[in-house]
Amino acid sequence: MTYPAKQHVLKTFENIVQLLPSTEKAKHQVILLAGEITPFRNDTDRELPFRQESNFYYLSGCSVPQSYLLIAYQAGTSLSQTPNVNLFIPKAELPDIMWSVPPPSPEEAKKMYDVTEVNHPKDLHDAIQTVIKAFPGALFHTLPRNSPLFPVLPEEYASAILSSDNGSSAVTDAYLLLALQRARLIKDEHEIALIKRANDISSRAHETVMRVLGRAVQGKILQERGAGVDRPLLPGEWLIEKEAEAEAIFVASCRREGAVHQAYLPIVAASTRASTLHYCCNDREFAWGPVKPRDHHNHNDFAHGPAKELNPQVLLIDAGCEWDCHSADITRTMPVGNGGKFTPEAKAIYELVLEMQKVSMEILRPGLHWDAVQLLCHRTLIQGFQRLGIFKSPSSPNSGSWNAEEAILASGVSAAFFPHGVGHSLGMDVHDVPSASKPAVNETIGKEGSRGNEAFYAFLRLRIPLEENMVVTVEPGIYFSPHLLAPVRDSKHIDHEVLKRYESVGGVRIEDDVLITANGYENLTTVRSDVAWLEQVCSGEI
Repeated sequence: MTYPAKQHVLKTFENIVQLLPSTEKAKHQVILLAGEITPFRNDTDRELPFRQESNFYYLSGCSVPQSYLLIAYQAGTSLSQTPNVNLFIPKAELPDIMWSVPPPSPEEAKKMYDVTEVNHPKDLHDAIQTVIKAFPGALFHTLPRNSPLFPVLPEEYASAILSSDNGSSAVTDAYLLLALQRARLIKDEHEIALIKRANDISSRAHETVMRVLGRAVQGKILQERGAGVDRPLLPGEWLIEKEAEAEAIFVASCRREGAVHQAYLPIVAASTRASTLHYCCNDREFAWGPVKPRDHHNHNDFAHGPAKELNPQVLLIDAGCEWDCHSADITRTMPVGNGGKFTPEAKAIYELVLEMQKVSMEILRPGLHWDAVQLLCHRTLIQGFQRLGIFKSPSSPNSGSWNAEEAILASGVSAAFFPHGVGHSLGMDVHDVPSASKPAVNETIGKEGSRGNEAFYAFLRLRIPLEENMVVTVEPGIYFSPHLLAPVRDSKHIDHEVLKRYESVGGVRIEDDVLITANGYENLTTVRSDVAWLEQVCSGEI
């Protein structure tokens, strides 16, 4: 299926026209866009992984480096139905063919991409002049110029517009970015299919890690004679005893299914390191139990011998791949050690996070403001902590109404345990379309009733009402970070002796990607998260 670039072009121009002052709406509108260039390691000729800039891909479906787009549109004319989309891709030179895969020819590219014409970048200057002559007074739209966030559009092209003999054309970067992000916020059928594919691949990768852990618990990962000594370990002989090993298996699972990129640096955090939200080091071993009297006989290799014993702990993996520049973003927290079962404390926290996610999903629908989901998560956390005794209740010894649910909610103390937003927009980028999902001027905030404490909303990346065909993550979590807990160590709402029992859990997060539908939502993430299934898989019972 050809990527529906022209459909995205039309959607973007419609948003541009809505943003323009009335005096500019009738003009010809032109988009001039540079694609990403091949990155190189500092001061060397060694290529780094290439990934097309999201907005360029959205409007073209083209992943060829060093490309350009020139697109003409005018409301009320034939161009409003069939905009003129010109793609400029590099010419294949001998060094390209010798060192790497060359770009397609213009004829090949014309068949591959949903565009009107394909030429080489040397033709772009003349093409701009042709547009200026054909559409006097045209308004050229670019992404923010001189910004490190976007590919550089050479100044020669903007200068060519402004110094044209026609003289009445203009260049602006005030509208295109917001128009693109508004267009990308609501997904079409093709985009949803790509996000589903990324979720399917990523879901299988999460389960693969769990099942390797489970096989180890059952002693089913056998290393034949000489493995790891006379020859490398084969994939079927791999154990997961380090965060890096879990990451490697996850990425390998995605890569073997054809996913070239991870959507973001995987977060693979064991034990108390799971309390660090964006822990990307992934460089520590799992937590091991105390050295036994005869472990020294293993010559400092007891962690890899028959006497190894893992401490009970959680392993939090927040990872998702991309499929055709569209992202998945999935988190699973699984038990390690303890025979693949959660400890009572970890299980209690996990079940509470699962409850937070469940009640959040139950209310999802078009028109619901995302702040309301955030507030519900905090309310659910407080209720759960009161059941566990971490938070006091009015009936607790030496307590009173100051420990009622509403009082704790108003205090904001729960933000120390759940500091981040419950989710964000997802699409071509993992934290997608920030200008549209969290507008700088936002009149929707504060109209949804009770708000609790403002600390709940400090790090939200989505702060608007939901709309049909938005894709969002739902990712509540509970963390016991010493840094976050330091300011509440003297809180009157907390039973600090009970809290001590749970701090070794570290952190739990559960994250799924959901499509907002006309009547609710569809969960695009397929790997399960219920406790019974998770423990059976991680213990190797199924």
